[in-house]
Amino acid sequence: MSDLSDTLNQPHSNWAGNYTYRAARWHRPETLEQVQALVRRGRKLKALGTRHSFNHLADTSEDLLSLEHFSHVLELNRERHTVTVGAGMRYGELCRYLHPEGYALHNLASLPHISVAGACATATHGSGDRNGNLATAVAALEMVTAEGEVVALSREHDEAFQGAIVGLGGLGVVTQLTLDILPTFEMRQAVYENLPLAQIEAHFDEITANAYSVSLFTDWRAARFNQIWFKWRITNGAPSELAPELFGATLAPGPRHPIADLSPVNCTEQLGVPGPWYERLPHFRLDYTPSSGEELQTEYFVPRQHALAAFRAVYQLREHLVPLLQISEVRTIAADDLWLSPCYRQACVAIHFTWKKNWLAVQPVLPLIEAQLAPLQARPHWAKLFTLSPTRLPALYPKLPDFQRLLQAYDPQGKFRNAFLDMYIFGLEGGVP
Repeated sequence: MSDLSDTLNQPHSNWAGNYTYRAARWHRPETLEQVQALVRRGRKLKALGTRHSFNHLADTSEDLLSLEHFSHVLELNRERHTVTVGAGMRYGELCRYLHPEGYALHNLASLPHISVAGACATATHGSGDRNGNLATAVAALEMVTAEGEVVALSREHDEAFQGAIVGLGGLGVVTQLTLDILPTFEMRQAVYENLPLAQIEAHFDEITANAYSVSLFTDWRAARFNQIWFKWRITNGAPSELAPELFGATLAPGPRHPIADLSPVNCTEQLGVPGPWYERLPHFRLDYTPSSGEELQTEYFVPRQHALAAFRAVYQLREHLVPLLQISEVRTIAADDLWLSPCYRQACVAIHFTWKKNWLAVQPVLPLIEAQLAPLQARPHWAKLFTLSPTRLPALYPKLPDFQRLLQAYDPQGKFRNAFLDMYIFGLEGGVP
C-alpha cells in the first residue's frame, strides 16, 4: 500500500513561511484506510490542513498527515439541511458547490482558501454580532482515534461533542465533518472611510449591528478607524441607495484594500454591488490564490462588554505598534458552547494584528499587548502568534480540565500530543519545540 509518504530533506513551511515544520516524515493519504494504517503504526502524529497556522500547533516530531486529498463533498442532505465534506475541503470550493444547489454557510473567514477542518479545530471565526464562529456550524464529525478506529460524534448524541469540535488536533485525525447549511442569499458590501474613535465610543453597538458582518480596520496611528467594511444581507428586493455617510465615516468612492497602499483588485466586490453570499463575506476573492504571505498574525478576543476599554488599551501602545504593523482588524463574534472556543459562553470582539514579517521585532511587542489586555480577560487565537503564559489559560477557559480529561480518554498514550498541547493544555515544562 502506498501512503504517498514524503521523507525528502527539503523543508516544509507554513503559508506565511515563518514556521518550518519539524516532522520527520510527511504523508499524503488518499483513503480512510490509509489514514487508519498510518495512525496504527505511528507513535507521534498530527494532521495538517492548508498550513495557515502561524505557530507550532499542528507540528509533531514524527509523522505529519496532510489531508489535501480529503477535499470532496460526500453528502448533501436536503432534509436535515446539512452537508458532509472531507476534512481537507477548502471553504471556497465548498461555497462554489453549495450556492448552485441553493444553500449557504452562515459565516466565512476573510480568506476562503483555508480548510474546513483546520478552521473549526481552532475556532477561526468570521464576523457578525449574531454569527458564531465557523466551528458552530459543525453538526457531526468523523475521526480516526489513536488505535486506528473510526469514531463518529454528533451534536445530537454525544456528550463530548462540544469539547471535540475545537479539538486542536488532539483527539485524533478528523477525516470528515457535517455542517449546518441554510438557504442561499444575496449580499452587498461597501467600505466607509475615516471613522473617528469618538464615534466608536458613542456608537459601537450600533455600528456592528448595522450589517450582517462588519469589519473595522485601523493602523492605530490616529484616533480613528481607517475603514469599515459593511456586508449587508439583501432580504426584500432591490437594495436601497448607499448613504454617503455613516456614523461620521464617508463612503469610499472606489474599491479599497484593507491596507491602503495595496491594490484592491483581489478583494471581493464593493460599492454596494449585489452578489452571492460567498463572494461578499470574505475580504478576498476565491480566484486569487495567496502565495506565502509576507506577514505575521496575532489575534486576541475580549468579552464584548470590554470592547471600548480594549481599544483604549491598544491605542496606548501605538508607538510600539505603528513601525511593525501592516493593519489591524476588529470584528465581533457571537457566543457559543464549544469548550475551547474563545467565545465560550461570551460574545467577543476580536482584535487582529497583521504584522510585517519580522518576528525578532514583533515578539517583544506581544507581551506589551497581552499585559494591557490581561485585565479584560483576553484570549489568544490558538493558531496565531502569542506569548501568553500557559498558567493564564485555566482562568480563561473554565472547561480546560474537562478538555484535558477528554484528550486523555481518546488518546491515553499521547499519540496526538505535541509540544504545543503539552505546554498550553497540560502546562508542562519544555513545551516549546
